[in-house]
Amino acid sequence: MLPLLLALAAQAATSPGWGAGPVPASKVDWPTKERDVILKQFRFRDGETLPELRMHMTILGAPHRNSAGQIDNAVMVLHGTGGDGKQFLRPQFADELYGAGQPLDVNRYWIILPDNIGHGKSSKPSDGMRMHFPKYDYDDMVEAQHRMLTEGLGVSHLRLIFGTSMGCMHGFVWGETYPDFASALMPMACEPVELAGLNRMWRQLAIDGIEKDPAWQGGNYSRQPSTGLRAAENLLFVAGGAPLLYQAQYPTREAASAYAQKTVSDGIDHLDANDLIYQLDSSRNYNPWPNVERIKVPMMWINSADDFINPRNFPYPAQALKRMPSARFRLIAENADTHGHGTHTWARFWKADLIELLARSN
Repeated sequence: MLPLLLALAAQAATSPGWGAGPVPASKVDWPTKERDVILKQFRFRDGETLPELRMHMTILGAPHRNSAGQIDNAVMVLHGTGGDGKQFLRPQFADELYGAGQPLDVNRYWIILPDNIGHGKSSKPSDGMRMHFPKYDYDDMVEAQHRMLTEGLGVSHLRLIFGTSMGCMHGFVWGETYPDFASALMPMACEPVELAGLNRMWRQLAIDGIEKDPAWQGGNYSRQPSTGLRAAENLLFVAGGAPLLYQAQYPTREAASAYAQKTVSDGIDHLDANDLIYQLDSSRNYNPWPNVERIKVPMMWINSADDFINPRNFPYPAQALKRMPSARFRLIAENADTHGHGTHTWARFWKADLIELLARSN
């Protein structure tokens, strides 16, 4: 039993999140820079204002300017709920995409990996405001990304917006709100419809698990409400699961139980209860469905057949494609190597689709 637990601990320590499973060590130490952009007097959609909103980012490569002096090689990659920009330095993503001659070669593209509002090193409730932090939503997050690019980085056009999970939904918001800002969109692992049904239910239950823990104290806890966080992390683990992969990798009761327990315990160590509540609830009014016709630029939209969060039999992709003639959709077939919801970060499953999208867009 002890060797098994030690092996599982090593695997969990390198796991990138929902549905991902074990991750090997990266072969490359990617040359990154980190930067903060401070957005003054940021007004949220509900009327609240922060005098300063910090947007943190990780950057690879360098900007290139065309003959008019405009940056023409910027690519923005958007993370999912609870993530941050650095997740895109993991080998299953970075080692497949950033190298010489690869689709997002850092010698050719300026790669911008933001930490979105409420995440990473950007402004968030745990900085001190707790539950008094403005109740941001996806529209606020996209507006902050836009101001970060235009005011902070001098970017007036993006070559590509690539987004996973929450970042996928941000991609649809971008396509409707700023239809000419990017030359191409690649949303991964989401639907362009109101976040309702089971997808809202498990998020609500995770929020309830935290808020019903007496230790939460209305967000004014002196220590993290561990019971509530465990309830929430249990739901996150299941929502991101990959049935065939986990059956193959953990084929015994002992192995499966030990991996799940270790992964959840490690996940709790990195959570803040208020931050997680905000992260899960920020999707509450997401609904691009009425206006998807506004999305005009080439899009490659990809979901996974073993994604619990975005089920394979939803009718929305087929319906949406009729309204978005520049969009293409592919459902990645399930097998023992796919990673459930987390397949969005394993580039080998969709790298060819990215290459095709870049080739057919300006």
